[in-house]
Amino acid sequence: MTRSSRLPEDSAAKDELSPRAARALWWGTAGGVLCVLGTPVLVAGSEHGWRLPVAVALVLTQVYALRWQVRAPVAVLAANTATGLAVWALLPAVTLTGALLAAQFTLCVLSATRPRRVSVRALVVMCLPAALAHWVGGVTGLAVYLLTVVLAWTAGQWRRAQQARTAAETRRAVVEERARIAREVHDVVAHTLSVMVVQASAADDVFTERPEQARQALRAIETGARSALGELRLLLRAFRPDTEEEGAGELWEPAPSLTRLDELADTVRATGMTVHLQRVGTTEGLPAAVNLAAYRIVQEALTNTLRHASGATEVRVCLTAGEECVQVSVVDNGRTPSGRSASAGAGRGLVGMRERARLVGGSLRAGPLADGGFEVAARLPVGGA
Repeated sequence: MTRSSRLPEDSAAKDELSPRAARALWWGTAGGVLCVLGTPVLVAGSEHGWRLPVAVALVLTQVYALRWQVRAPVAVLAANTATGLAVWALLPAVTLTGALLAAQFTLCVLSATRPRRVSVRALVVMCLPAALAHWVGGVTGLAVYLLTVVLAWTAGQWRRAQQARTAAETRRAVVEERARIAREVHDVVAHTLSVMVVQASAADDVFTERPEQARQALRAIETGARSALGELRLLLRAFRPDTEEEGAGELWEPAPSLTRLDELADTVRATGMTVHLQRVGTTEGLPAAVNLAAYRIVQEALTNTLRHASGATEVRVCLTAGEECVQVSVVDNGRTPSGRSASAGAGRGLVGMRERARLVGGSLRAGPLADGGFEVAARLPVGGA
């Protein structure tokens, strides 16, 4: 199987966050530790002389260790548990639950990013200090400590399940999009082969009397054969699951060709949306795979605008067809809700568009613009198909 035909990896299995998300997680957990633990340490340590700076140093160590809680949660959990117990031993006035807050944050991250067998072991280890909580705070202290630890682990499990569901949706969207591509490629190849048969018959009829016309027919056969081979390569890079025809969830099903963009725009205009359509260059002679991919990307981007672009009143579609590539840009002026992001899996429509572009050797980017609105931009190489 080629690189382009592989399914996206399960995000829960990769155990990775983007650098931006990892920084946000660090700042959030670090701020929580400083506020919830740092303040009691300063208050309780003000009467204990040398213990205060040591406890403050331990708290800062916990905060700094949280920087690596995504990359090495097991090691960070061990470090934060040890330092938290040390803080509690130095300043017994600080509750054990508060002293181990950084460890609980790390337990949540570990539960979300590591296999369950690892997180269960970590949960058991975190429950061991419960005896100290009972010794100091009685049944109430024991209940509070166990509740916070179990809640931290459960929150991580919920996040992991959410990631697994998102990954499953992404895989399903890719499979369905490939099935749709396979059906379309089958139709294109069948049409191309039919034309080749007609041309071959015509060349045979005029081969002796009009050789130049026969040569033209043979050249047309050669061109059609090359195109059909390209389409078959695309078909082999996709796969077709045993599913029935896709349902009726789409807004329209026009013939898949860039020559139908005006009809597509008119369909969107009928909903009250203003559509500006701009073409640069000619789309004649494009490989059918690129033609299909460009049309479907525009179609899905317009569908997303109608469904998800809150407050959008207009959308601009720009199609630039050059000798080397076809560039597609769809930009709306709607507000971008928090759920409409450019991340993989943010929507099945984006997954399908990326799969379309990737199967013809191209690329696609999608995301909100700095001055408002949402953009989908694709680059589809003509030779790459």
